[in-house]
Amino acid sequence: MNLPLSNNPAKGANDWLPEEYAIRNYIFQTWRNVNIRFGYEEYLTPILELADIYRAKSGEDVGGKELMTMTDRAGREYAIRPEMTPSVTRMVTRIFKQANKPLRLFSIANFWRNERPQRGRNREFWQLNTDIFGGESLAADLEILQVALELMLAFNPPAGSFTLNLNHRRLIDAVLHDIAAIPKEETVAVARLLDKFSKLPQEKFMVAMAELGVAETAVADLIAFMEAGSESDLLERFPLLADVRGFQELMTLITQLRAIGYGEWVRFDPSVIRGFDYYDGMVFEIFDNHPKNNRALFGGGRYNGLANIFGSEEIPAIGFAPGDETTKLFLESWNLLPASLQQNPALFLPLLDDGLETHCHRLARTLRRAGFVVEQGLERQSFKQAFKYADRKGLQTVLILGTREAENGNVAVKSMRSGNQDTMAEEDLVNYLSTEQENAA
Repeated sequence: MNLPLSNNPAKGANDWLPEEYAIRNYIFQTWRNVNIRFGYEEYLTPILELADIYRAKSGEDVGGKELMTMTDRAGREYAIRPEMTPSVTRMVTRIFKQANKPLRLFSIANFWRNERPQRGRNREFWQLNTDIFGGESLAADLEILQVALELMLAFNPPAGSFTLNLNHRRLIDAVLHDIAAIPKEETVAVARLLDKFSKLPQEKFMVAMAELGVAETAVADLIAFMEAGSESDLLERFPLLADVRGFQELMTLITQLRAIGYGEWVRFDPSVIRGFDYYDGMVFEIFDNHPKNNRALFGGGRYNGLANIFGSEEIPAIGFAPGDETTKLFLESWNLLPASLQQNPALFLPLLDDGLETHCHRLARTLRRAGFVVEQGLERQSFKQAFKYADRKGLQTVLILGTREAENGNVAVKSMRSGNQDTMAEEDLVNYLSTEQENAA
């Protein structure tokens, strides 16, 4: 005898019931609306890619132990996408030469990483990916930062609720090479360790650096860089960095963002490294400042060299990717989810008499064609049963078409919120409901 199969989703994945999906859809629609207002176009790539495109540049975690791989009948090894940047770069290399530039692209898609599930990190997750391809100047950096800020501001957060923290890979490279004298072949490993600086006790950080062969004086310089509290503090510690292109570009971006009106949300932060190996310019993270959810929400940066792994010439590229789960936690922490997400906007048309089934279908069809959402009762109900169902379901309006109403050519409309009930001719119902909606808006 076969045992019954489990009805639980895969570990690290979740079923989204309608109430939960309403929250995700609110997040997705907000993301979509902001991107469209900036002139970005939506795309989608396959959920499977050749595994090697992630191994090439996605870092040792995402491109290694977290990959979920499989092999097809021809022996090709594929991976469920753990991120979008290599996929969209692959797609863009196919069309870049003939495309109108810059390309402003965004997608909202699901991903999988074979990692340990924890708060804010599931194995399956959804992300927005927003990218510009073909924008070489700081104007593209500035626009991407504005889109990221407007995504957050679209949720109407309170002052001080989040911060956009900025850094630059060329500045980090200057610290590694010119100040700490890290050999070029060790810079990737040291940069990955720097990315974990805020999560490691300083003693463990120093031990890990020693294991990489980094001298104590160099470690001290790296710690001094990571602990710089502002751009002026950084220059007091390391004056020579004032001439570094990465630092100059950062100061230009911060100055411009302040002039536009984003100054209260933006700061320089040397601890922003970003773990992906493909970043080669400005990098940033949006940080949640809530004391119970103090964490990076998402980040991004410039990655001009990633196209090279597909045999393409270098393509200027910059982008970012917020996730659904961290965004939801941000909205919940700051009490920003609209209450209306839990309200069902449908009209409820119960079947109060078996002989009125066809009449109810005709009425529902008329209302739907007029743009209303109508939920019909499938089985005959009493008035009491109908109102109880509507109340439990959160349906705000009940249409009453009983034998008496049908004989008189009428329909009654009962508001579950106020308890008021109006009766009118069936032919006037659409106008009545339209007026009610306009008044409610």
